[in-house]
Amino acid sequence: MKINWGTGIVIAFAVFMSFILFFVFSVQSNSKYDNELVVNEYYKKELLAQQDLDKEQNAYDLKNDKVVIKVLSEGITIDFPKDFDYKSINGKVSLYRPSNQKLDFEIPISLSSAHLLIPKSNLVGGRWGISIDWNYQGKKYLNKEEVYFKQ
Repeated sequence: MKINWGTGIVIAFAVFMSFILFFVFSVQSNSKYDNELVVNEYYKKELLAQQDLDKEQNAYDLKNDKVVIKVLSEGITIDFPKDFDYKSINGKVSLYRPSNQKLDFEIPISLSSAHLLIPKSNLVGGRWGISIDWNYQGKKYLNKEEVYFKQ
């Protein structure tokens, strides 16, 4: 049987498309390549967007001291404003790992000083998103920052 140019091109396209489809299906069905969502309940979270913007504006409007996030060898420290009574501050700190949802966690804020330490044992090296949702005397604040933690 003799194969002309047209038949050869059609066979080459068919083999190439089969090759691509094989890899697409193997990636979609393999649990090693986890295609997870960034936020599970995206639309519910989107409804609260204006409240988050108001909290962020409150945090931005702080006059003297602002919340400071530092990466140290012991872990990550969060310094709250010194002119606030730290016993009246409550809320939560959410740590978000963009590369792996299984590493995300939250810590309730309960302070014994104006500083909160997130120990190095709870963290894996890499990029972390930190969201501090806190309130002081009925006023709500939200601070967000991206940090890179070295192991």
